[in-house]
Amino acid sequence: MRSLALVFGAGGQLGEAMVTGLGRRHEVVAYTRNELDVTSAPEACAKVEAICPDVIVNCAAYTDVDGAEADPLQALGANAWAVRTLARAAGDIGATLVHFSTDFVFDGTTDRPYVEDDLPNPRSTYASSKLLGEWFAADAPQHYVLRVESLFGGPRARSSVDRILAAIRSRMDVRAFVDRTVSPSYVEDVVAATVAMIDQKTPYGTYHCVNSGWTNWADLARELARLTGHPEATIIEILMAEAGLTASRPKFAALSNAKLTAAGVVMPTWQDALARYVAEA
Repeated sequence: MRSLALVFGAGGQLGEAMVTGLGRRHEVVAYTRNELDVTSAPEACAKVEAICPDVIVNCAAYTDVDGAEADPLQALGANAWAVRTLARAAGDIGATLVHFSTDFVFDGTTDRPYVEDDLPNPRSTYASSKLLGEWFAADAPQHYVLRVESLFGGPRARSSVDRILAAIRSRMDVRAFVDRTVSPSYVEDVVAATVAMIDQKTPYGTYHCVNSGWTNWADLARELARLTGHPEATIIEILMAEAGLTASRPKFAALSNAKLTAAGVVMPTWQDALARYVAEA
């Protein structure tokens, strides 16, 4: 049965891919940030009320981690207050809200992948704004909070992974963190999982929607070099403390997707995702 999905943030890396993926099975109405400012509660509520979608997918976000330290109001506006608006609007019309969060809600001091029930402990303004967004999203009776991290791929490929790939192909040296561990998320796999959850009516709640496994950034760069046929690429290992970052990042931020697997949505490994990404890029 085809549903009507309303996508906010349709011009971003995840949003544009989401519009395409959802559009294969459902009717989609989509707005980019230039077309609709989701931080304007009256504007966002008016669109939801006029369109009356079955599903609201929020891909809009403020993602400048360091910039949020200097501009907390903008981060909170997009990542928290706007989500509160959409959650209330979804509840008013009985729609399902899909909202995306991040590994940054954790402090990164563990030595094993985080599960959904682990206690968040954000260490930056950006991370705090995203955690608030999770809480507000949960106000919608029908909601999915999907934590993703280190997104790559999609029509608007512009993430850290995308930049590393471009540097390797351009025969440039690559500087990559050896002390930040992540579970990379291929945009196409995140979209496929989201559509599957909507279609099969997966139990509502919070899920880690990442590719299976984990790696540090230096090893990820080496895998990209191997996959592109450039094993000679120079990968310079650096520590996060050497990068002059303004905001704190979680060091060990691997996420377990076991809950998603148990719900019937299996995510490929990050190595498999990276190989498909390189082949398609």
